[in-house]
Amino acid sequence: MLLVYTHKITPRVNYIFKHYFVRILQIPVTFTTKVDEFVAHSGPKITYSKAPLGTEFFIRSHDLLFEQGINDIDINMSKWDETPCFFTAGETSSIPFDIFAAGFYLISRYEEYLPHVQDVHERFPAEESLAVKNNFIEKPVIDIWAYKFLELLKEKFPNYKYTNRAFNLISTIDIDVAFAYKHKGIVRTIGGFTNDILHFRVVNFWRRLLSVLNFRNDPFDTFKELLKIKKEHNVTTLFFFLIGDYTTFDKNISSSNSKFRSVIKSVADYAKIGLHPSYFTFKNVEKLKKEKLRLEHIMNTSITFSRQHFLRLSIPETYQNLIDLDLQEDYTMGYAKVVGFRASTCTPFYFYDLDFEIQTPLKIFSFAFMDVTLKDYMNLSPEESLQKIVELKDAVKEVNGTFISLFHNETLSENEVWKGWKTIYKTTVLD
Repeated sequence: MLLVYTHKITPRVNYIFKHYFVRILQIPVTFTTKVDEFVAHSGPKITYSKAPLGTEFFIRSHDLLFEQGINDIDINMSKWDETPCFFTAGETSSIPFDIFAAGFYLISRYEEYLPHVQDVHERFPAEESLAVKNNFIEKPVIDIWAYKFLELLKEKFPNYKYTNRAFNLISTIDIDVAFAYKHKGIVRTIGGFTNDILHFRVVNFWRRLLSVLNFRNDPFDTFKELLKIKKEHNVTTLFFFLIGDYTTFDKNISSSNSKFRSVIKSVADYAKIGLHPSYFTFKNVEKLKKEKLRLEHIMNTSITFSRQHFLRLSIPETYQNLIDLDLQEDYTMGYAKVVGFRASTCTPFYFYDLDFEIQTPLKIFSFAFMDVTLKDYMNLSPEESLQKIVELKDAVKEVNGTFISLFHNETLSENEVWKGWKTIYKTTVLD
């Protein structure tokens, strides 16, 4: 048991210390504001305050964890050895910055509450983030800080029995469009043929025709292949189905289609199914509720996790809506334009609502990359994409974190657009 002395125990202090010590370092932690209790403790202990009590392990605190609400904070970057950090703490501190305030600033997504210019999809832009501006987006710096801190703890308290967590890998699959050509209804099917003819896409026309007539498999119907890989390599695989009504941004087939429903049910026999809330749900709780109930009706079971379509996330409103509907986990935390760690951690964490100053029951799983980001936004070749994936995976392995990938069902289609990506997927999900 690690004992922390601090002059004031706040919800922010409790939240971030438990993320570092309980979730990352597997060390139970408790707090005290009583000096005599702290002095009497014989196990590992640290002081987190403005001044040390004596010669103990001391971290000089920034004001952030003792404040409420949102304030405009000046941030000046520095280095802890080679690792970027901020909120410098001075020479008396055992480490050169307030690791806890900095971690809280990043993991709470504090900066996303501050005024910012939204992108075309009303999202917080990656380029506005501290991590992108200072080139540490591809490093889970909170976990790196934690492990560097652990080495100092081991030097100070060598007799304490420390335990290590294990590396974890989760493959997540978004099903924006279940089928490329089939089961889309007469109007959309005729429209597809007409579009192929008008744009002289002869090859696409014949592929569409053969698929519709059942002479060849639909290229996006890769579910058996994904489930086969899951089984062969014992991969934790989560599927997120988009079942919203058809819009400019939501183009899956109708949720009332029997073939589509059959796919959802067959996948659910072998893997966990989550909701992929449609484009216009991110600030609309009624639409979100409708889609959740729709998927639950198809599966005849409750839905407990989700990921927003287009990664449309408005903090805190989207998360508050998910909580209101009893969703327990969300996998939206990441950027479309860049790979890396939006909350600067590769450890699942509970959303801290700065509006109400509470830790919520919603658990956030931050993904490391999305296939479309590598191919379309970063314009990387398949070989370059795989190299980037390996780098991100190695960064997570170094801190025994949770590595979460985001692919789509069409990524394994091996069509002209996704040639070579089936191999990338298989390589990614192998430990």
